Amino acid sequence: MTAAVFAKLLAIFLTVGLGWAAARLRWLGDGDGNAGAVRVLSAVTFNLFVPALLFRTMARLDLAALPGRTLAAYFVPACAYLLVVYALQRRRVATLGPAGPATRAIGATYGNAVQLGIPLAAALFGETGLGIHLALVAVHGLVLLTVLTVLVEADLARADRRAGWGATLRSTVRHTVIHPVVLPVLLGMAWNLAGFGLHPVVDQTLQGLGAAVVPVCLVLIGASLHAYGVRGHVGGAVALSATKLLVLPALVLVVARWGFGLSGTVLAVVVMMAALPVGNNALLFATRYRTLEGEATAAIVLSTLAFVATASLWLAVLAALD
Repeated sequence: MTAAVFAKLLAIFLTVGLGWAAARLRWLGDGDGNAGAVRVLSAVTFNLFVPALLFRTMARLDLAALPGRTLAAYFVPACAYLLVVYALQRRRVATLGPAGPATRAIGATYGNAVQLGIPLAAALFGETGLGIHLALVAVHGLVLLTVLTVLVEADLARADRRAGWGATLRSTVRHTVIHPVVLPVLLGMAWNLAGFGLHPVVDQTLQGLGAAVVPVCLVLIGASLHAYGVRGHVGGAVALSATKLLVLPALVLVVARWGFGLSGTVLAVVVMMAALPVGNNALLFATRYRTLEGEATAAIVLSTLAFVATASLWLAVLAALD
């Protein structure tokens, strides 16, 4: 663990702590244990800041420069793992609710690729490694969040027992496309392919909105800790943390090295991308669909704490394979 990465971890926990303190001091509002304030913060992030970030990312993305084999080496096992976790959790839909399986799946697969992953890649692998990591980040939300959105919206549509299969299909398609994650990605891709470019004023506006995602999410985690606590959520949070920190990187390592033939810095970046702790989108997803908010919050905090040890483990494994 480098000093730069350790400092980034401390900054993350400090910001989370400030969010907890703000909720504790009732700076976010009174009553209902601050759950209302948590939902407002989550809603504005999910419906405004995240779409701005996704649209700008897709509109500016250099599609021709994306490393196809490297992306496949990460996203093929990651998507397969996501679907396995989802399928296993679907067996518990009666207790989790229709949005529960997809919410658990995002916690098990979606990592903190920006505020922790970027400084990690830069500190450990230099400019070359950072470039590879940024290519993965560029399509991270496009791939994983789109798949998860389709799954959760399909489950919610199926939960409406009054609807026939045709109505279920129409509802799934409508709510998947007209969604704060999928719609800006599709619009951004269309804008990119059309070659319109972004006017400097529009670009700066989107950049400013997108920059709010990280700090607001960290404050949201702290406020959620105060609103929901960790009591009753530790077991699920530990299981999610273990799968995210240990199982997913192991699967990506096997597939990337022996399936796609990656080695050296490229392999290391891909594996460490998979080894990152649970990302903030797990809480945004949980809050949007009002399910497992406490578990998602606890998983983010516990996995980030445990990352200090597991990051060193995976770096040692990669060094042994080099």
